[in-house]
Amino acid sequence: MRALAVPKDLADVVKDRLNRRRQLDLEWRPGRRDEMVLLPLRGENPFPEFPVVETELLPQDRHRPPQERIGEMLDIPPELKTLLPEKYERLGHVLILRLQEPLLPYRREIAQSYAKVLKARTVLLEKGIIRGVERRPDVELLFGTETETTHSESGILYRLDPAKVMFSSGNFDEKLRMASLDCQGETVVDMFAGIGYFTMPLAAKARAEKVVACEINPEAVRFLRENIKLNRVDEVVTVFEGDNRDLPGERFADRVVMGYVNVTWQFLPKAFSLVKRGGIIHYQDTCSIDRIPEGLMENLRKGSGGRPFQVLGIREVKAYAPSISHMVVDVRAL
Repeated sequence: MRALAVPKDLADVVKDRLNRRRQLDLEWRPGRRDEMVLLPLRGENPFPEFPVVETELLPQDRHRPPQERIGEMLDIPPELKTLLPEKYERLGHVLILRLQEPLLPYRREIAQSYAKVLKARTVLLEKGIIRGVERRPDVELLFGTETETTHSESGILYRLDPAKVMFSSGNFDEKLRMASLDCQGETVVDMFAGIGYFTMPLAAKARAEKVVACEINPEAVRFLRENIKLNRVDEVVTVFEGDNRDLPGERFADRVVMGYVNVTWQFLPKAFSLVKRGGIIHYQDTCSIDRIPEGLMENLRKGSGGRPFQVLGIREVKAYAPSISHMVVDVRAL
């Protein structure tokens, strides 16, 4: 291709002037030849004092997927480069990767390359699914040392350590939905608050009058308290540390949020005891796709203890596993 050969000390000035004339070909990266910088040229040469040369230049990185650049950096078997993950989770300066089995022997080199290309300070490997009442992640630190980070999402700040507490980016749409609710004047109970995934949108965006945030994991509680201050909702949010089934009071909540999976149905009796007549429960749970909605309705009938309720809507939050969906059912307690 054609390029303008410019002395190194003049390259920045000429590059800027070419760009202003819209004659700098932005699809290609400038090259080097001895002491000359080769600027990719569109059209005729506007600066005859510099020669036009034929050369080969590399395409701009911004038009190439990160995996291609990462693959070029890595000294691993070529057939494994096709397995490099296209998807990853980014929380502040921390990347979380899932790697297929053949890539695991090279996981540290891969992590270093992802960190360099994606400008991350820390890389974690997701080893398994989040388990247990305290929802602790199963991860391995591959690169860096700083696992505590601040993540910004839809105008809300979350301080967290993804090596110690969970943060599900897959629930993004549901968090947006909570933020879009009109909760003015309402008392809301967030039964599984974590670091404030739903508490923060409800308090900062949906303008609830009061949010009771329940959390049993001490690490998550620490970050929950930080996030309350970080988002300036101290006057709205009250933290209840411990098992949400020990939260005192009955039928005082206008809204109950149940952001949990797998065994959420076990907590439905408590949710129905907390919500007042006419109040709403946002019941999340996992369900086999061949049991939607029957399985969810069965759980609600058992969990309500005979209390009548009205189903307002059922929707999928995200795919959870093969043939299993993470669902949310909105019900009004009567």
